[in-house]
Amino acid sequence: MSELLEHHLALMARRWPQIAEELGRQAVDQLQAELVEGRESTLTIEGVQLSSRHDRHGEAVLQAAAVPESARTIHLYGTGLGELATLLLTRPALQRLTVHILNEAIFSLVLRLLEQPWLQDPRVELQLACSGREIGFPFVALPAELILASDRNAKIRDRLVAQIELPYVNRQFDPALPHRRERIASNQALLAVDRDVSQLFRSRLGCDALVIATGPTLVRHYARLRRVMAQPDRPLLICVDTAYRPLREQGICPDLVVSIDINIHQGILIPEGSAEVSLIYFPMVKSSVLAAWQGPRYAGYSASPLYDEVRQALPRGALFSSGSVLHPAVDLAVKMGAARITLLGADFAFIGAETHAGWPAGLLTPAHMSQHWVLNGHGQRITTLLNFRSYLCYLERYITAHPEVQFFNASQEGALIDGAPFSPLWPGESHE
Repeated sequence: MSELLEHHLALMARRWPQIAEELGRQAVDQLQAELVEGRESTLTIEGVQLSSRHDRHGEAVLQAAAVPESARTIHLYGTGLGELATLLLTRPALQRLTVHILNEAIFSLVLRLLEQPWLQDPRVELQLACSGREIGFPFVALPAELILASDRNAKIRDRLVAQIELPYVNRQFDPALPHRRERIASNQALLAVDRDVSQLFRSRLGCDALVIATGPTLVRHYARLRRVMAQPDRPLLICVDTAYRPLREQGICPDLVVSIDINIHQGILIPEGSAEVSLIYFPMVKSSVLAAWQGPRYAGYSASPLYDEVRQALPRGALFSSGSVLHPAVDLAVKMGAARITLLGADFAFIGAETHAGWPAGLLTPAHMSQHWVLNGHGQRITTLLNFRSYLCYLERYITAHPEVQFFNASQEGALIDGAPFSPLWPGESHE
């Protein structure tokens, strides 16, 4: 152990003994670390620079600007080389700086190489990012460590990235966008005559529900679904729109299908044979798709400002949505009264090269290489997309907000879902 590391660990042991112990046992020699020179110098870890190699202080000034000078508390995610923590502590208004470690091995390496005087400041609170389930505000996150976060801190990393991206995502749903306003206007006649989704609320109190997404693992459940659906006391079956066609091709008929997306067409939401299936929709769906549906139609809205104007003219029930059609499908099950919900095909990731069950690779989601990952139910990294990770974050928050409902995940091959443990048993299935 280096003399500098011993010094740092001794300082930390007085206030954070468990963290000091954790950092002291990190195998830093396994890191792919290199010194990079410019006008200054920095470290690269697995090809990612921890900071600028030309002006580390100037970079820290830009990063610190994300939080007002008047902030009394700040959450810093990532430790870097210590530049940003040092800079933030020069602010007169700051009373507490909580530094969240995103990669234990990287911080341990830095503690071996560079003096970190900020650790002695009484305003500093040090913790592992994974020690909390949610992110703190206001925050600054170091970009390099959002890429290099360790496995145990991945859930917090995902929440940070989703929060950082939120303003850019919201722009896509700006109520002023002409094509979105036009789509809602084109559906007003149908909205006026279709049923209100709130008519379904509390209609199945205490029931079991299977909520089906279109992740690649869905194909492994078809046979079991057919057996469960044949039983007299079967659970409620709700699917998302892209799962409807693959299910019908396998002889599985859901009770309800949920659709919210502007790009859904009749090749996805096939109308043939839909007379016994209820369609729950947001008025972003094409009028031609809605009009062709043979079964009952129920309209609803999300809380998005996109629907504020039509909500005033034609009030309808609300369903939670934060980017994924799985969100309102789950919320529908909860508001109908489900006590236990099992998620099928809720993978939020690639399984091999597949992104969706029953559809050619790349048809629904661009099939391209991604460096982003989540952990699956076996604790293994699997490839995903940033938007999939964001959808997963918001689903996990929804689950946390509904402790009255038991959630389960039918697969360990897809993303690990906090609050929805894997269960090999399905409601309504015989186990003899």
